[in-house]
Amino acid sequence: MNMLTFRKGIRLLLIVALFLGTTIITSLGVTLNTANAQDSKPTIVLVHGAFAESSSWNSVLTKLIAKGYPTTAVANPLRGVESDANYVSSVLNGIKGSIVLVGHSYGGAVITNAVNDNKNVKALVYVAGFAPDTGETAAELSGRYPGSTLGPTLAPPVALTDGGKDLYIQQDKFHAQFAADVPVADTKLMASTQRPITEAALNEASGAPAWKSTPSWFIYGSRDLNIPAAVQSFMAKRANSKETIVVNGASHVVMISHPDAVVKVIEHAAAPN
Repeated sequence: MNMLTFRKGIRLLLIVALFLGTTIITSLGVTLNTANAQDSKPTIVLVHGAFAESSSWNSVLTKLIAKGYPTTAVANPLRGVESDANYVSSVLNGIKGSIVLVGHSYGGAVITNAVNDNKNVKALVYVAGFAPDTGETAAELSGRYPGSTLGPTLAPPVALTDGGKDLYIQQDKFHAQFAADVPVADTKLMASTQRPITEAALNEASGAPAWKSTPSWFIYGSRDLNIPAAVQSFMAKRANSKETIVVNGASHVVMISHPDAVVKVIEHAAAPN
């Protein structure tokens, strides 16, 4: 091999090395940019309601996680509006960055009271959820317009040692009342694992509502038998909802029967202003 050939070979190796190095750097840049984009997404905090538990969000969570959102499904104690809101508030205080707070059913009353001037909460999403004003109760709101058939489906209250009462839905009435658009086999499992709410919680007056200062989004089903659609429409209009979606034929558990629609609303609430 003569010197000229050797020098050409060295030059070619340098060019290849430089190209590969640039490619690696570019690839790393794309990875870092993607990571930064994911890091910029708000944390979605989901709060379940009465007669449910955190797994009621599973279908929504699966889709949000796949889209790169940080998520937390809070185990709502279901003991009382103020105490439950304080618990959720403590969870929010441990989250860095912006938050979209989502509440289903009674969980809506909880998120209404849980913000406590937390500047990280950028949006509220009510999924078939109560959005009470000061002094209002879940029980009073659900009966403000005709359509709720929850009362007759409740099982005999379970007496508590503190004098209170826990409420459940009768298992044989759970499907028709709570989740009529969910397969019967699934609702049997839901009925068996339902978590009770205290009677006092449903009759506890709400505090100053976060929806007066935090933007809100609403989604609910037209065939909700727990919180009539007319009640939810009233609350959404009063809160100056940024977007209100009514899912035709959906039951009270619209996040289970129509998770794509719920995820879409959450993403709208999570979008940069």
